[in-house]
Amino acid sequence: MSRGNDGSRKTAGRSKTSACGKKTGRNRDIFLKKIRRDREEGRLSLIRQEHIYRAIKKEHKKYNYPILLLCEIGGISRSSYYKWLHHAETPNERFNEELAEKLERFHEKHPDMGYRRLNDKLRHDEDIQVNDKRILRICRKKQIRSNLKSRYNGCTRASNNPAFIAENILNREFKAEHLNEKWVTDVTEFKYGNTLDSVHKVYLSAILDLCDRRPVAYVIGDSNNNALVFETFDKAVKANPGAHPIFHSDRGYQYTSRRFHQKLEEAGMVQSMSRVAHCTDNGVMEGFWGILKREMYYGKKFESREELEKAITEYIDYYTNDRPQRGLGVLTPMEFHEKQRLAA
Repeated sequence: MSRGNDGSRKTAGRSKTSACGKKTGRNRDIFLKKIRRDREEGRLSLIRQEHIYRAIKKEHKKYNYPILLLCEIGGISRSSYYKWLHHAETPNERFNEELAEKLERFHEKHPDMGYRRLNDKLRHDEDIQVNDKRILRICRKKQIRSNLKSRYNGCTRASNNPAFIAENILNREFKAEHLNEKWVTDVTEFKYGNTLDSVHKVYLSAILDLCDRRPVAYVIGDSNNNALVFETFDKAVKANPGAHPIFHSDRGYQYTSRRFHQKLEEAGMVQSMSRVAHCTDNGVMEGFWGILKREMYYGKKFESREELEKAITEYIDYYTNDRPQRGLGVLTPMEFHEKQRLAA
């Protein structure tokens, strides 16, 4: 080995080159991670590779790394970076940012909303017409996601000795052209209480009109019994005198009782029932329970009956008057009801 000055300088040079190479490699890895993070947090722009441009700008400003080196690591040309740097925000980009603010505001109030319902809310409340894909892209950029959906479990208590069984006249024909043409009904349960030893139940009985998907009547009670179902039916008849719809239910013991069949006959209604083990025969009603529980019940704790009843009542009012549905032409059930009533 040479002991001269030249040999010493060569050894030092090799060591310095190796150290710089390792440092550059580490910086490259760190920078690429930041690029991926910026892709997730990027602005709502249609410019390709904008997340790379933003990462370069951020690293250059923070650490004063050379622009040329950052562009090489990012795999873009320096001229394209400077072109982006002097790019003026377009009206389309500004509009996307405005949409994002509105979507975040809606989602903060109703975290159960997915991108389709958020778009329906924009159309209904703001009269903004954009396609679902655009809303989906903005939601992904802003990390706007619907709450996880929980499974709905029904509480139907079948009758051991039914007095009356009706055919499935509705036959899953869930569309109705006119108000009070088809009604569906069911009962579901809720729990409240703050300890395992003090868990209580309440039951909600409701009737929906298949034309406007509006709750015609509902009653909250402490027992899943005949009185609960009969009171719901009486409220619906009183609120809609002269209505003679097909009345569809499952085969719960309240609906198969002779007294309930008699009440239907007195009101001039035709009784229809789901087949055994075919809950989809009453699909709209089951769907309503699922929506209600996902949006106001699952993931929450109610310590008292009053608190739970208040939440149910407020949600049904919201569902009826402030929750537009795409199947109703992006109208709320009450708006669609009024539209059908005026057209009759």
